[in-house]
Amino acid sequence: MHALSFKGFSDLNVGRERSWPGRLSGGFGYQSTFLTRKDCWNCGGFRRSCRIVACASGGNGENQSASSFFSRSQTYALLKQQLLVAAKSEDYKEAARIRDSLRLFEEEEPVLRLRRLIKEAVADERFEDAARYRDELKEIAPHSLLKCSSDATTMGVRVQVRSVYIEGRSQPSKGQFFFAYRIRITNNSDRPVQLLRRHWIITDANGRTENVWGVGVIGEQPVILPRTGFEYSSACPLSTPNGRMEGDFEMKHIDKVGSQTFNVAIAPFSLSTLGDESDAFEM
Repeated sequence: MHALSFKGFSDLNVGRERSWPGRLSGGFGYQSTFLTRKDCWNCGGFRRSCRIVACASGGNGENQSASSFFSRSQTYALLKQQLLVAAKSEDYKEAARIRDSLRLFEEEEPVLRLRRLIKEAVADERFEDAARYRDELKEIAPHSLLKCSSDATTMGVRVQVRSVYIEGRSQPSKGQFFFAYRIRITNNSDRPVQLLRRHWIITDANGRTENVWGVGVIGEQPVILPRTGFEYSSACPLSTPNGRMEGDFEMKHIDKVGSQTFNVAIAPFSLSTLGDESDAFEM
């Protein structure tokens, strides 16, 4: 999948983010605050309103199962990229071979297999089996339990997110993995709000974390009236095949002068080359 597709809904403002949190392919080290369009694999420029203010390392305490999951995720990403390249070059014999390898991988990959078993067990109301499969999944790949979507409401403002891996913008062999995400903000309160600032906490598969702050989104500070919403797309490049994002939007009510700002939570969601079985939020 190369793009997110959503149905529109009434009174929705739609935008597309053109900048991404900057990061170098080798990890979270920075030589400058902002990267160029070329530095980001031709995926877009970075806004100067966005600044990196904190970087931290989560240590190197990866266990064997986490390392194995990391390796399998990278293999899966490589196969998907090779299939894309073969199809574009019209090497259909090679594309068929890679397709079969990819299908075999999907059948045998433990995380994908356990997800299928959980889904089947729930559909058949075999909840004891579903719980057992979930425990197995938690043991071999705990990070995979976090879905590629999230939904949270703060003071009547609802934030929904859905992420997807973009094969065409990624280079797994070089440790470059590109993820797009779609955000929908719905004001279910009775007061108009304005989005002032954004804050992201981005963590890669090695546990390294960075905090990114920026003014507004997509170059504006949208006003969201009661019972309406605002929607935009953005992306995040990672140096690992899996990671997670969470954060908050700083907002204020604009119907009264001097209203204090408040933070609206963006619940954690996964960035994963393996994806998940969850559906995109309904529009």
